[in-house]
Amino acid sequence: MRGGLLRGFVSVGLWTFLSRLSGFVRDILMAAWLGTGPVAEAFLVALSLPNMFRRFFAEGAFNTAFVPLFSKKLESGEDPQGFARDAFSGLAVVVAVFSALAMIFMPVLVWLMAAGFSGDERFGLAVEYGRITFPYILLISLASMISGVLNANGRFTAAAAAPVLLNLLFIVGMVLGRALGWDLGLTLAWATPITGVAQLALVWWDASRSGWRLVPRRPRLTPEMRRLLTIALPAVFAGGVVQVNLLVGRQVGSFFEGAIGWLSYSDRLYQLPLGVVGAAVAVVLLPELSRRLRAGDETGGQSAYSRATEFGLFLTLPAAFAIAVIAVPMVATLFQRGAFDAHDTTQTARALVVYALGLPAFVMQKILQPLYFAREDTRTPFRFAVVSMGVNAAVAFGLMPLAGFIAAAIGTSVAAWVMVAQLWWGTRAMGLAARADARLIGSAPRIVLSSALMAAALWALRQWLAADGEGDVAGLALMVLGGAALYFGLSFATGAVRPADLRASVRRR
Repeated sequence: MRGGLLRGFVSVGLWTFLSRLSGFVRDILMAAWLGTGPVAEAFLVALSLPNMFRRFFAEGAFNTAFVPLFSKKLESGEDPQGFARDAFSGLAVVVAVFSALAMIFMPVLVWLMAAGFSGDERFGLAVEYGRITFPYILLISLASMISGVLNANGRFTAAAAAPVLLNLLFIVGMVLGRALGWDLGLTLAWATPITGVAQLALVWWDASRSGWRLVPRRPRLTPEMRRLLTIALPAVFAGGVVQVNLLVGRQVGSFFEGAIGWLSYSDRLYQLPLGVVGAAVAVVLLPELSRRLRAGDETGGQSAYSRATEFGLFLTLPAAFAIAVIAVPMVATLFQRGAFDAHDTTQTARALVVYALGLPAFVMQKILQPLYFAREDTRTPFRFAVVSMGVNAAVAFGLMPLAGFIAAAIGTSVAAWVMVAQLWWGTRAMGLAARADARLIGSAPRIVLSSALMAAALWALRQWLAADGEGDVAGLALMVLGGAALYFGLSFATGAVRPADLRASVRRR
């Protein structure tokens, strides 16, 4: 192992945290200047289109197939440079053709995403914005593939830092647009492909200076590319199922005025711990498990899986408990200003509480799936994803007449837990590498206890602070920092974290 597994988690997690933090600034400006009105909803749907398809071509299906194969070639020295160049070229051609077709048929895509927009101004705006934003999928797909090359080589910083550029450029664009009187919807739309260029340039530069020069050439259908496609296609279908889950949420939300905005802003809040923890674990764990299993190191695989699970639970469970308790003051403090009013706060907080209940499941999916992908098994997660898709659709559309827009969030969280249950059940035949070790078995219940005690203290603190009203920056800071300090103290007091284990995880191996 090139460095401690925890080092990789922390490196990726830190940059992801900065990305989410800058994303909050972006969203705060959007909420204040656009609120949840037609322009905001149209842009959010337009932006979700390339972001949805990037799960197929970028860090989703393609990279889950590419990274294990590339890691093996890297370890064996079987021309990894040539394999990466062929994959890069093939991906560039396929996504470029797909992007052109999507821009032509953008009205169809918008209708599939948000049928509730039909007949009002949001539909035309979403089509216009969508045609501008969609080329982002080509740029970010190539950037994500290069990130896979860097991650397999133990280089995580540039790939994890690239999303920060996206948010910073969005912020600059909005500030300039506001100052110069530009149409903010069009400003955000045009900023999207520009951010893609910036992210691609950053990771390409880092790969180039480390000896990986990936330049498109005429695609070749070599035996290695056939193998890559064989593994990637089931993952594409699995990714498609996941995106259908998102489509269900958007469709439900599109029939309730303002709901696309409420769901999107609540999504951004729970995505902070999900992005920091889940993305960090998934990015570092997949290449590490691939190397361990190729070397026949079952004990090392068990350690990697157990430490990833421990790391994920340690940061995710308290976040889920805390978000559920302080959802209203969080939303009020971060977003309630300008065009975003108290009603928007209430509705966004309702969705946020439901998403928080599913947060541990979202992270556990990212921990369990690499156990399959490292074995080049993308078919089994696909079958599981089909079941969860059915659950999501049944719950969301079934509850929509009763629960309104919040049915979308309920369906998403319920489906996430169903997916985790299936993934866990499927690991029973995987041997030692998919089993929790003694340290994880001992620490997990202590993490739950520490999180529950912290949440109880936060609830009491919120009742005391609520006398002065919600939405106070100092009050939210006190709850967040005080809750974090209490949780870490409880973790050491209950033995959820032991100093000796922490030092051992950080050391290079």
